[in-house]
Amino acid sequence: MKWSWKLTRIAGIDVYVHATFFMLLAWLALSYWLVAGTLSAVLAGVGFILALFVCIVLHELGHALTARRYGIRTRHITLLPIGGVASLERMPRDPRQELRVALAGPAVNVAIALVLWGWLRASNGWVPPEQIGLAGGPFLERLMIVNLFVAGFNLLPAFPMDGGRVLRAALALRMDYAKATRVAARLGQGLALALGFLGLFINPFLLFIALFVWIGAAAEASAVQIKSALAGMPVSRAMLKDFSTLAPGDTLARAVDLTLAGSQKDFPVMTGETLAGVLTQTGLLKGLRAHGERAQVGEFMQREFETAGIDEPLETLLERLQAHDCRLVPVMRAGRLAGIVNLDNISELLQIHSALQGKGMS
Repeated sequence: MKWSWKLTRIAGIDVYVHATFFMLLAWLALSYWLVAGTLSAVLAGVGFILALFVCIVLHELGHALTARRYGIRTRHITLLPIGGVASLERMPRDPRQELRVALAGPAVNVAIALVLWGWLRASNGWVPPEQIGLAGGPFLERLMIVNLFVAGFNLLPAFPMDGGRVLRAALALRMDYAKATRVAARLGQGLALALGFLGLFINPFLLFIALFVWIGAAAEASAVQIKSALAGMPVSRAMLKDFSTLAPGDTLARAVDLTLAGSQKDFPVMTGETLAGVLTQTGLLKGLRAHGERAQVGEFMQREFETAGIDEPLETLLERLQAHDCRLVPVMRAGRLAGIVNLDNISELLQIHSALQGKGMS
């Protein structure tokens, strides 16, 4: 994610923090200063928020480590003002596994709250509930309450919260996965409308949450619809057969000419009949900025890249494209280059498939 910086690495997973997170801390620091007017109040308030976000990182690690049990890698965890996001390569296909992955995050928050509750009971650190506020009351008791709130909020039955995935997994035990997603997405968007309506009268922040839920539900439904449309299709259906190639010794000027002459932006690089690399548009522009058109393709091509078999399921390839942020995948048949696939090819295939379905229904 752009404007993110690596914070640490936990259990082999990189944890990033987004620039807007620091804006949140600055806004909170200012708010505490305006209310209390003391440096100690600012430090206590910001310290509480940082402790909360440590709990949120643990929440996301709960998802990530549970997904790892099912062979699903987590690319990274990113801290945002609205919480954390664990970027999983994919969700499990088995509804029972998805249920466990979705529940793992809230379960971590509940576990943290139970540990804090035990400590407060043992140390007689309780105060009456009416004395508890976001900026007032014992630190650990407030942290316990907020962890319970985080768990409850994430279990709301709406994407992209964990509760939306729990609902979809429960429905998928009784119906088709795509249908279960559509039902869960509609319920999520209904909840978003309710939150938005309440936000008009109670708290404007609910409008922001409603928009977040609406967009998340629509995105999840769209992603599953795409996978459903691609089910059973081989890579050869979306493969581009008429394409240009480059050689390592070609100049970037030739790549520029080919780019301007057609719609192809990324090129396989061949040494004879052997695939040697891939020159992406990003690599081309980097080379042009650094050395101009006379630089050789071989200096800026990617030597490590994904390939696909011609009969590989297109759905699987799409997951790999998204997981590795690939722009172009060479398609191989019997060890030789047979074609290329990129996200544009898949998008065009989906548009054609959707048009044909619409014609069949009319």
